[in-house]
Formats: sequence, C-alpha cells, structure tokens
Amino acid sequence: MESSLTIRISRKLKQKLLAVSKAHHIPISDLVRSSIEGMVAVRQFRTLRGEILPHAEAQGILTDEDVFDKLQ
Repeated sequence: MESSLTIRISRKLKQKLLAVSKAHHIPISDLVRSSIEGMVAVRQFRTLRGEILPHAEAQGILTDEDVFDKLQ
C-alpha cells in the first residue's frame, strides 16, 4: 500500500526536478521515490558495513580482494 508524504523544497530544486522530469519523461514523484529509495539503500549498506567491518578486520579481511579470496 502506498502513502503520501509532503516535503518542502526550494524553488530552485523544484525547477531542476521539473527539468529532469520533462527531459526524461518521468513523473516527478517517480524521480523523488527513486532518489529516496537509493539514498535509503546506501545508508542501510553503510550501517551494515560499519557493523560488520570490525569483525572482518579481526579476521584479516581488509580489502575487496581479501573478500574474494575468502570466497574461493
């Protein structure tokens, strides 16, 4: 179920949203929803990474390569 949310933005940002919306034929609500979903996902990832990082470092996993080496 969807619900609505009212936010306040500057006129300048609203103009930018309108321009992007028109240029890409995407409703503003879709642009905003997509942006919020992306921001929430990034913040959740960073939170999880912060929780896991000390455990990984304790096991000597310090780089992306270390992660892939452990998977093999």
